[in-house]
Amino acid sequence: MVRKIIHIDMDAFYASIEQRDNPEYRGKPIVVGGSPEGRGGVVATASYEARKFGIRSAMTSKKALELCPEVVVVRPRFDVYKTVSGQIREIFSRYTDLIEPLSLDEAFLDVSFDKQGIGSAIDIATAIRCAIREELGLTASAGISVNKFLAKIASDMNKPDGQTFIGPSRVEAFMEALPVEKFFGVGKVTAAKMRSLGLLTGADIKKKEEAELVRHFGKAGHFYYKIARGIDERPVQPDREIKSLAAEDTFPVDLTLLDEMVPELEKIAGTVAQRLGRNRLKGRTITVKIKYADFRVITRSRSLVRATDELGVILQTAVELLVGSGLEEKKVRLLGITVSNFEGVGEGPMEVGDGDQLELF
Repeated sequence: MVRKIIHIDMDAFYASIEQRDNPEYRGKPIVVGGSPEGRGGVVATASYEARKFGIRSAMTSKKALELCPEVVVVRPRFDVYKTVSGQIREIFSRYTDLIEPLSLDEAFLDVSFDKQGIGSAIDIATAIRCAIREELGLTASAGISVNKFLAKIASDMNKPDGQTFIGPSRVEAFMEALPVEKFFGVGKVTAAKMRSLGLLTGADIKKKEEAELVRHFGKAGHFYYKIARGIDERPVQPDREIKSLAAEDTFPVDLTLLDEMVPELEKIAGTVAQRLGRNRLKGRTITVKIKYADFRVITRSRSLVRATDELGVILQTAVELLVGSGLEEKKVRLLGITVSNFEGVGEGPMEVGDGDQLELF
């Protein structure tokens, strides 16, 4: 059976809610999160007006103010965002019970057997987006296809307030033409490695044997082999509980000095803090992952007295764990931070969204 999968992604969710509720913000560049003085904190969401200046989620508020001095920095209202997310979820449930939230502002829906007997996934996505606009005063973009990978890519192709359908007959040609940079999970470092191997598009990856891809990219090679052929068998999984949130980055040049590593760790901590905020989660256990140039991987963890989602606490703990790991002139290829042991239950499994993308492999 060919599945019918929809990926719904709200447009600049937090910022759009603030502009909806505060007319004085409409048409202006605004960011939600961070400090108005640029003293600290990271951007949770940037309005489309702010994005024209290069401002993005997970960016420090200091950098945002440098790019656009007139940007309005708004304090997050997570209780409001969670309430609106619940209202959106109620709209989804009119059509299917197979809903997999990725965060407060995006979700996968399996409408292979929809409740209302509409049959057309395109029509269902259109109806959902219309209901969100009319009932909540917000816009959403949608991707419709035969699996989660393609639906997620499709939802980003016609933003904001649009939708894209990749039908079964288009899958093979679409994947062959897709640049490797557009593959979900392929960051700058992996994309550069792919280009060095002559892998520029899905068609190039498709020519390679699975064993060769695994030799170059490890376990991710299995994923690349299948997805280049449009194969993604992951089901939509409702109500999965978040057990941890993490971010990591692989560096184009191995790092040897602590002064080089701390700024990179700060970027990663900013992404983790932003994701915790999106899911209204606080965790007690912080783990640092270190991969050396010889591909040896170690982790170091610490449990805090109180759960936290604060960038400063996460970064300070991560730096202390890094220093205590015994670097001694070792070359570091990758750093990562994970927060776990949450004090509450989140909205669903977290994936990178809203334009954020760190190296995942």
